[in-house]
Amino acid sequence: MDSHITIFDTTLRDGEQSPGYSMNKQEKVQLALQLEKLGVDVIEAGFPIASDGDYETVREIGKIVKKSSVAALCRTRYVDLERAVSAVELAAKPRIHTFIATSDIHLKYKLQKSREEVLESAVKAVEFAKSYYDDVEFSAEDASRSDPEYLIEIFTAVIEAGATTINVPDTVGYALPWEYGELIKTLNENIPNIDQATISVHCHNDLGLAVANSLMAVRNGARQIECTVNGIGERAGNASLEEVVMAIETRKNNMAYTTGINTKEIFSSSQLLAQITGKGVQPNKAIVGENAFAHEAGIHQHGVLKNPLTYEIMTPESVGLTCNRIVIGKHSGRFALGKKLEELGYFLNKEDLNQIYNEVTKLADKQKVVEDKDLISIMANTNYSKKNPDNSFVAG
Repeated sequence: MDSHITIFDTTLRDGEQSPGYSMNKQEKVQLALQLEKLGVDVIEAGFPIASDGDYETVREIGKIVKKSSVAALCRTRYVDLERAVSAVELAAKPRIHTFIATSDIHLKYKLQKSREEVLESAVKAVEFAKSYYDDVEFSAEDASRSDPEYLIEIFTAVIEAGATTINVPDTVGYALPWEYGELIKTLNENIPNIDQATISVHCHNDLGLAVANSLMAVRNGARQIECTVNGIGERAGNASLEEVVMAIETRKNNMAYTTGINTKEIFSSSQLLAQITGKGVQPNKAIVGENAFAHEAGIHQHGVLKNPLTYEIMTPESVGLTCNRIVIGKHSGRFALGKKLEELGYFLNKEDLNQIYNEVTKLADKQKVVEDKDLISIMANTNYSKKNPDNSFVAG
């Protein structure tokens, strides 16, 4: 089975639908170009039927993006399909992504349709999209709460109708990794024409399991992961692109898969999104958070300064950062403080370092983090503020 995992980025569609993350045309185009630079395989540029602005934005992204496929989302209604088909007509690699719900709870309360009606609608939508473009994706919304037998039936039908990707969304983030993996395995083993399509997964993070579910799906036959930069998306968000990609990259000893992502563009992509939306990344966010490569605890600092592998499973450089960050606070040890002072030009013996360490910990109790300017101020107020020619300090 192919080891390449297609990265389908939906930051500009599902991500933008989350409260507070709306972007204008110029901002979405700017981010789309960065996503292309990042190396994502598919950029879901928007939902053209949603507004004239979304339609024009998808068209513009289709015109300027050359390496990545550009996808337009649409329901299985003809008015949606026609709008999506038109929106990506200028794209070098157009994709139509059409969807309809398949769970009984959605059929009963949202669609008020029978399973037979939904299946017919899905097939007709795929046939319509296929008459324009070769690359057609079909999503069974709320698949993780749908009857697996019905999913097998509808996926078999849409593949026969021309779908090249079938998506199995965990729309409400309900699935647990082992049951989601089992669902993907069941579909992979029982859809008779599955060799003609790629299995995709689109996981939400309501239980904090979106990345885990995505990776479990890959182990069971999925070869496309739908995700977003910084994990943004409706409610608790989507599977985080940077977490999915770096899990695959870092754990090649356990997962023999590859992506086309240029990992050194991960941090700049994260920062650009934060800048555009005005929404910062949580400090403890994996891979791109402020604390992801920061160390305050003395034991950790000592280990990292001796060899980063002691407490870092990937290098900061691998995701586009220049170095890790040693934070001086009340948990810091003398070894890390000494190294930080050396960076600032202060070379102290053990006795002097102990005295400065006591001053630093007193300040850290008051203000949590001791910045470089604070260390310089402490040194200026001691008798260690004059340099010798060899850069050591003597009493002044």
